[in-house]
Formats: sequence, C-alpha cells, structure tokens
Amino acid sequence: MVPEAYRDPITTHRIALIAESYAKLLGRELAAPGPDPVATLWEARLAVVAHGTESDPLFFFGNRAALLAFEATPDRFIGMPSRLSAETPLQAERQALLDRVSQKGFIDDYSGIRISLSGRRFRIADATVWNLLDENGERHGQAAAFSV
Repeated sequence: MVPEAYRDPITTHRIALIAESYAKLLGRELAAPGPDPVATLWEARLAVVAHGTESDPLFFFGNRAALLAFEATPDRFIGMPSRLSAETPLQAERQALLDRVSQKGFIDDYSGIRISLSGRRFRIADATVWNLLDENGERHGQAAAFSV
C-alpha cells in the first residue's frame, strides 16, 4: 500500500514526473505502466529516489525498495537533504555526479556507496540518474534508480 505521504496532489504530480522524465530522456519505461503511476513506482523492482531543486536538495520520494535500503520510513526520508545519503568524504563525488546529470540530462553508469539512516553502508550498482523535466522543459529535481 502506497504511503499517504505520497498521495497529495502536488507530490503525486512530482512523482509522475519521475517516470515521465525517465521515458523521455532514456527512451524506455522505468517500470511497467499502470493506472496509478505512484503505486507503479512504489512497487518497482529497482530502488527509486527523487529530490527537488532546493539549494540543499531534499528527498520527496523513495519507493519501497529505496526505503528498505536506507532503513527509513517515508516520514524520516521525505525532507531529508539528499547529500546525507552519502558519507561526508563522498559528498564531493556525489555532487560531481549530480552536476554531470544537470549538464547531460541523465547518466546510466554510476555505482557507489551510500549510507542508511542507521549508518550502514551499502553499494548501489548500475544507477541511472536523470533530471525531472515537465512538459515545458522546466527542471523539478533529479531522480535515481539503482540496484542494491
């Protein structure tokens, strides 16, 4: 069952941009299409996360697989600065990755170490990171999909 935190209209629209932007930029579907885009991403096999465009970007979505990897609940994950998903020494590497995504639109060759809310390190592999773009090309953040 999709958490209520993902059901308000603004958040639902932002979550829909995750799959729409992925399909536009990469030319393939992120997950099998269904009648409810939020539920489709919530149940996706890959971990999927997204943050906004704040000066210190905040997560607004993590699906079931991502929340398990980060050992988080939606209440603890939503609003967390996304930089905290990497340990301090790795934050510069993470920022360089995000800058590359901003310039190219997406990358699909990232692997690295992330840190859960409990402090456990875990590897993400074959990550795709992309810009969230609306129908006018306005950027609404970035998202990532990865295996853990």
